[in-house]
Amino acid sequence: MAKRDYYEVLGVEKSADQEAIKKAYRKLAVKYHPDRNPGDKEAEDKFKEATEAYEVLSDEKKRPLYDQYGFAGVEGMDQGGGAQYSHAFHDFSDLFGGAGGGFSDIFDSIFGGGFSGGSSRSRGGPSSGSSLRYDLNIQFKDAVYGTTATIRFKHNEACEQCHGSGAAAGASKKTCPTCHGAGQVRQGNGFFTIQQTCPTCRGKGTSIDKPCAYCRGTGIQEKNKSMSLKIPAGTDNGKRIVISGQGDAGENGGPAGDLVIVIHVENHQYFERDGYDLYCAVPISMSQAVLGCEVTVTGLDGKKIDIKVPEGTQHGKLLRVRNEGVPYTNSSKKGDLYIQVQVEVPTKLNSKQKELLKQFMEIENPKKEPGLISLSKLNQR
Repeated sequence: MAKRDYYEVLGVEKSADQEAIKKAYRKLAVKYHPDRNPGDKEAEDKFKEATEAYEVLSDEKKRPLYDQYGFAGVEGMDQGGGAQYSHAFHDFSDLFGGAGGGFSDIFDSIFGGGFSGGSSRSRGGPSSGSSLRYDLNIQFKDAVYGTTATIRFKHNEACEQCHGSGAAAGASKKTCPTCHGAGQVRQGNGFFTIQQTCPTCRGKGTSIDKPCAYCRGTGIQEKNKSMSLKIPAGTDNGKRIVISGQGDAGENGGPAGDLVIVIHVENHQYFERDGYDLYCAVPISMSQAVLGCEVTVTGLDGKKIDIKVPEGTQHGKLLRVRNEGVPYTNSSKKGDLYIQVQVEVPTKLNSKQKELLKQFMEIENPKKEPGLISLSKLNQR
């Protein structure tokens, strides 16, 4: 049987927005959900068909490909059992009011698994630990030139007494009395039946008759940790540094998660950054701008830099100093330093200064009706 057009499946126009697509899918999902139609193969097929259509039309990358090339445009994307419906599953928390957690198991039974979005594991098997986030604030100068920071955080490690098993010496395992070995329990939610991880055995299907007293049977313990972190030169705001294996410990021999450090760079009083270039501003007098001069600027690293200001320099002009910007990561190359000239017009003059300026104005003979200046040209100066 040939596939039906995805827009036809959901009953929406090709110009439909995301809200209309979501609304149409929600209506069909409720109508044809297998828990509402037990044993109805036709309803199950329609549910799968609607979910497949929603998976494509709700995805900002897949929808344009489908619109242009049809089914050929999305063939082969996200293949592998039920994994192709992961996007639709993740939207179930929006579609059905936040009850999305248990729908993973519903979709697993229909489409063949793979909806958790993380690493899957068999009941009682090893599972990866959670990754942790650490937000680190550093000064602007340290981000530019690099530094070493000490970070302190808490994470879960395998229990020292039971080595992560959760069992005391001589303990034995038995079938979990809550889930009867299934590792999951079912809860009713209207006409839906939601499967959730068993709270007693945490999905293992077994319980321990003598849990470890040190960790109370969890197999993990919280520990404080301190470590030194090297921040490379040229680090930008928002950079993420991942340290493998420093997150929470895994269960049943699974690997530990990662520690993800997010860098937040504080603003500087005088300097700003654009990529590998630095920017600052320096004030000069009206006479210095007209006649030209040399000024000395203190760089971000404290270095004294002599700058030549050419005659007739206009207010806002950028002067470029090569190789005085941000160092490239793992390179000897640097960006440039741009110094914006701020011409200061005097607001208080003595009588001699006024007399000299009047004489200059008479010689200059400025226009009484000057023409307008194009803003685009003004911004290019």
